[in-house]
Amino acid sequence: MCLQPLGLRLLRLSPRIRVSIRLHSSLSALCAVESSTESPILLQEHHQNLPNQRYTKQKARERIEKNVVTLGNEESVERLRGYSSMLHICALKGFLKEGKAIHGHVIKNGTDPDDHLWNCLANFYAKCGSHQFARKVFEEMPERDVVSWTSLIAGLIDDGYERDGLRLFCDMHKDGLRPNGCTLATSLKGCSMCLDIDLGEQILGEVIKIGFLDDLFVGSSLVDLYAKCGEMELANRAFLSIPEWNVVSWSALLSGYAQSGEGEEVLKLFSTMTEFEMKFSCFTLATVLKGCSKSGKLREAQALHSMAIKVGCEVQEYVSCSLLNIYSNLGQSDDALKVFGRIKDPNIVAWSEMIDCLNQQGLSKEAAELFGLMRHKGIKPNQFTLTRLVSAATDLCDQHYGESIHACIVKYGFESDNYINNALTVMYMKLGSVRKGWLVFETIIDRDLASWNALFSGVDNDETCGKKMRIFKQILADGLKPDIYTFCSVLRHFTCLSDVKFGEQVHAHIVKGGLSGNNYVGTALINMYANNRRLAGAGIIFNRLQKKDLLTWTVIIAGYVQNDEGDKAIECFSQMQQEGLKPNEFTLSSCLSACSNLATLETGRQFHSLALKFGISGSTYVASALVDMYAKCRSIEAKGKWVDVAKVRALMASCGIEKEPGCSWVKIDAQAHMFFAQDGSDPKINEICLRMGELSR
Repeated sequence: MCLQPLGLRLLRLSPRIRVSIRLHSSLSALCAVESSTESPILLQEHHQNLPNQRYTKQKARERIEKNVVTLGNEESVERLRGYSSMLHICALKGFLKEGKAIHGHVIKNGTDPDDHLWNCLANFYAKCGSHQFARKVFEEMPERDVVSWTSLIAGLIDDGYERDGLRLFCDMHKDGLRPNGCTLATSLKGCSMCLDIDLGEQILGEVIKIGFLDDLFVGSSLVDLYAKCGEMELANRAFLSIPEWNVVSWSALLSGYAQSGEGEEVLKLFSTMTEFEMKFSCFTLATVLKGCSKSGKLREAQALHSMAIKVGCEVQEYVSCSLLNIYSNLGQSDDALKVFGRIKDPNIVAWSEMIDCLNQQGLSKEAAELFGLMRHKGIKPNQFTLTRLVSAATDLCDQHYGESIHACIVKYGFESDNYINNALTVMYMKLGSVRKGWLVFETIIDRDLASWNALFSGVDNDETCGKKMRIFKQILADGLKPDIYTFCSVLRHFTCLSDVKFGEQVHAHIVKGGLSGNNYVGTALINMYANNRRLAGAGIIFNRLQKKDLLTWTVIIAGYVQNDEGDKAIECFSQMQQEGLKPNEFTLSSCLSACSNLATLETGRQFHSLALKFGISGSTYVASALVDMYAKCRSIEAKGKWVDVAKVRALMASCGIEKEPGCSWVKIDAQAHMFFAQDGSDPKINEICLRMGELSR
């Protein structure tokens, strides 16, 4: 598949993508109406006290410039009030240039700032992200009050410098200044941003001491702290201690449950919130959708979608992306495409969610087409988009398409990204380009465990145990801790080793890492020991596993059969049935092989009946095992039960199974010759026949 997005035409796109494009064009007007519709239950997010809200930013700037000039002629008190008012507007609007001009005007006119103007200057610089100037103004203040400290703390925390803000809060505490509710709420917000629950609880002690526990904003910040740190019981207690709940406190609690993956609780809490006739924001609705995506409830998701349309939130970026995510997780790609089609100008997050949705539903071709359309519209892909597209190329087994994505990765400057390079390594390895996979791997500077694990994809195809051993040793040498995938990958090919000493060393690392009780790792160990005729070790591991799944039972049964312990295999099958597990084709084919080895025809027929009962008698593995079982039990020659054989032969024909011709080797003149039944193609066929005649005497 070649990527030529600029030449992509609507008629060449798949029907699903065409639906999306039509929706983009036909519903854009409707989306504009919906986004501007005001609902009685939707919380409008705006500054109610902003005096110049009716003006555009340009008009606001013009007004500020005009007022600055006229303020020079005002009385001292009016001038100070005017400067403070305009700095407040600049802080809210983010007008850094205009605010600096006002500050310059203050200095030029020789105006001596009062405490309020000093605080307005510090707040302005802090809100506009100019922390160096904010600190300078703060240090030049004749007297610093709690508002001065809070302005600087809030500016740092809001701009992502939460640690610096919290250090400043500690300095304020050392200076003996008593914080107000805003200071405490802001500091708790900083703790939640860096997940520092210990410092948060120290601040909580200050909250209780001063008497701000009933403060709405402090309480909401405390709920947010506990929720983000995963302490939902404490978050609930903090929520219940708030005398009057608002949308912030509800949203904080909802976000915590959504983050913890407790979708049921999110839905219950949101239902309670609506019963209280509480107004909610688009952000709150997006949080609920995020939580609902983990619950697997399609009906509830559609109800929330209807609510989003009703209140005009559907076209909001974070709501639409949440809808795409929920429909993706629920396997509803058509609904996701409809949502995507209603977004007027999708951002990269929306494009990425839609592409990922198509990939998850196995629609990798459609995902590739959508990526082409995205590039045609000039949208630059991000790390997430490119990683998913590389995975799509792997699923499609289309190396040409994967290489075109690789070219895009280089073009957009993501060739040093670890996640993308790991995905590229897996792609090249799985598609057989082992050399290219290694070349990508060599470019990774900071190799993590995922980088090394990616190499195992190619080693499996290479069928070499030596490479696996070297990779595993290097992982340990780099000080990395192997995970479940690492151990399972390493153990998978130890069947080719006659000496399992290295496998036993791996087993020791598994025990050391505390993963010996994991089902996947335990099953891999059972397989390794069984394939190397260490049934005692395999049995010990099997018995130690607390919860045995179907795969574990199948592997131990196959191990017993492989080592001529058919009676133990059948005994294990009986125990498995007592556990209430339903066998699959591999389990039954192994049991039928056990019957073949034991020549127990009646038991074999019982397994045949089970295969028919569970609807897996048509499996290639089961059909082949049935033929082998009936043949070895001599049901044809000894008892003349041609009906059984006829049924199996018919079954084989319907499954497209053909008997492989018998193959033998014979050594003539120090050279081995391989030949098949009724095969006369070997140049030394006469010598082979003579030699076989001698052997048969």
